[in-house]
Amino acid sequence: MDRLTEMEAFATVVDQGGFTDAAKKMGISKSAVSKHVSSLEARLGARLLNRTTRRVSPTEIGLAYYDRARRVLNDAGEADALVTSMQSAPSGLLRISVATDFGVNHLSPVLGEFLAEFPDITVNMVLNNRYVELISEGFDMAIRIGELEDSTLRARKLTETSKRMIAAPTYFEKYGRPTKIDDLNEHKLLHYSSQASGNVWKLTAPSGEKRQVRTAGWLSVNDGQSLLNAAIAGLGIAYLPSFLYAEALETGQVMDAMPELPTETQGIYAVYPPGRFTQPKVRAFIDFLVRSFAEKGPDRW
Repeated sequence: MDRLTEMEAFATVVDQGGFTDAAKKMGISKSAVSKHVSSLEARLGARLLNRTTRRVSPTEIGLAYYDRARRVLNDAGEADALVTSMQSAPSGLLRISVATDFGVNHLSPVLGEFLAEFPDITVNMVLNNRYVELISEGFDMAIRIGELEDSTLRARKLTETSKRMIAAPTYFEKYGRPTKIDDLNEHKLLHYSSQASGNVWKLTAPSGEKRQVRTAGWLSVNDGQSLLNAAIAGLGIAYLPSFLYAEALETGQVMDAMPELPTETQGIYAVYPPGRFTQPKVRAFIDFLVRSFAEKGPDRW
């Protein structure tokens, strides 16, 4: 006889307190349940149930075996559910949290293609610049840039972006170009006001030394695109990711303020709650993003 069926029959008898109710639960005859349990006891060489005319209860050995058997049956059920889930077509509401700059510039343009490929999925994309709690706030996943702080989440790297200090040629003509990190204290700096660390730029000197530049700045904005626009207008030096400044740098609207500094590189990740398997809609979207950003990179935006 099938070992799992024997275990299921025994565990169901324990759960239901008797063979009659166990038979109803399993949808088979009472004699079939009894036969499965007897076969299991014979194979194990041990009595697992105390049988009386009034009730059925597990023996001491039977109770210990029940705990392990129930775990095995639960795992088998989850394995079946996993296969069913992975074969089902992705569908349902997908809630995504993403930083405004990346969402507007790079996620929004590809959503149409994703929705056309998966018409049974609906997307609710929330653009904000704060750290959201995925599970408690009801998000299926988030796109995060830089070092991942929450190690309990699962993550898949999509691509990378670099960070540089950029400014317009007109700014350098008027104020000159900084030649070393300390020179930044004398320049007009454009800051991202929602940054958790405040108005601090973390830079790496040519020697490899880690430096921090802290200043009030000339302008603070909680939007990266607005900082880029300010830099293009010649208002100062901004420290931005390449997915924002790449086109402006290529067209000459901005220039690298200190090209001799080592380039800071950050990963861009899809993060989602931990679990034994990933929901089909989440897996489909992450796979789609990996394909969409396959040609992107630190300086390829």
